[in-house]
Amino acid sequence: MSKIFPSNPVPHAAGIGLRSQHITEMLSRRPSAGWLEVHAENYMGHSAAVDALETLREIYPLSVHGVGLSLGSASGLDRDHLERLRQVCMRFQPSLVSEHLAWSVVDGAYLNDLLPLRYDERALAIVAANVRRLQDVLQRRVFIENLSAYVAFENSTMDEAEFLAELVDLTDCGLLLDVNNVYVSACNLGFDAKAFIDQLPSYAVGEIHLAGHAVNEVEGDVVLIDDHGSRVPPAVWSLYAYTLRKIGPRPTLIEWDTDVPVLDVLLGEAMWADMLAQSLSFESRPGPLNAPAQPARFESMTILPVADDRTKGPMPALAALAMITPSVFANHPVARRASHAL
Repeated sequence: MSKIFPSNPVPHAAGIGLRSQHITEMLSRRPSAGWLEVHAENYMGHSAAVDALETLREIYPLSVHGVGLSLGSASGLDRDHLERLRQVCMRFQPSLVSEHLAWSVVDGAYLNDLLPLRYDERALAIVAANVRRLQDVLQRRVFIENLSAYVAFENSTMDEAEFLAELVDLTDCGLLLDVNNVYVSACNLGFDAKAFIDQLPSYAVGEIHLAGHAVNEVEGDVVLIDDHGSRVPPAVWSLYAYTLRKIGPRPTLIEWDTDVPVLDVLLGEAMWADMLAQSLSFESRPGPLNAPAQPARFESMTILPVADDRTKGPMPALAALAMITPSVFANHPVARRASHAL
């Protein structure tokens, strides 16, 4: 029988992805964190990590993120994998469950990657059928994540944002908006990152992901790689601020999967996300009735170029925060204390 966990919804605050090297420290320290997210596939068996998650689930709100269901598979969802995912959700009763808009299975072979779809009506029908089945089996709304892209199909009849919006209409699924993925894809494929976010139905966005990426040069062209291996760069913080202004605060996750640092670095990135959200909320408070209207500082701001040197600094969030809300952030007491501590 599944353990009964207390009702503990994921707050509109920043959480971290739980990684194996941090489990022992999380259990012993129990640091302040808005919530935790785990990859479902890591908890489908029986292990010490599974037992540890049961303990942590009693302390922190939990989100379960699937990476291997292959929602874009024309052959449908793997019955055994779906059942294992259902058991994970039954056991841990997460507040949020999410999966990727991708495919990774062909002819029974699992590929170690999340591959893009052709965005057209036929693919939409396949994904919608798979999402409906997923939600029927789990008996809950599932949040679908946008991909980071390096290539695109020439014969797509819509873009990814349009595809996701149609998917929401057809299935009543939610959206997991990965801001880093939007930025990576926009730079690689040459579309407007803000316009992508503008196209999404904001009411459906139930979770946001933030992460770092690698900048590679290939035959003179710059290619961004979504490696989740560094701090969130200023350009992504900037797009995150635009997103918050557009849709309001959401549960936000700091992802870090390669070159995983010490736990305090992840917690620090979550702190910056919370400070940015709070500073924007503070700035948007209504002033005195007779006060002149102030232009939104972010509306005229340009997304930072990929090669900006500020992406290489030890604390890129500082540059982004100072640039996005210069006067409010500089005078905020929390920010003053943080600057003195650095």
